Amino acid sequence: MIRSELLQAMARDNPELRAEDVERAVDTFFDEIAQRLADGGRVELRGFGAFSTRQRESRTGRNPRTGDSVAVPEKRVPYFKPGKEMRARLNVS
Repeated sequence: MIRSELLQAMARDNPELRAEDVERAVDTFFDEIAQRLADGGRVELRGFGAFSTRQRESRTGRNPRTGDSVAVPEKRVPYFKPGKEMRARLNVS
């Protein structure tokens, strides 16, 4: 699902809300998750999963076009761990 599909689904499920209100709610939700992760925190949504960040060490990479070595600095990357209920829903036999 992409952002526009999420907005449409929320608008359909909440007809009393204006489109601007739905969009503001979705934007606020994603902004709060991003800000919490940027601050080094963790976001857990019960029944869905947990968002966190992981540290990646610096390394030497390669430019795929030229094959030259390139220094890649250390960085934090987002990480998602699905919850138990999410895994159960995905692995229905």
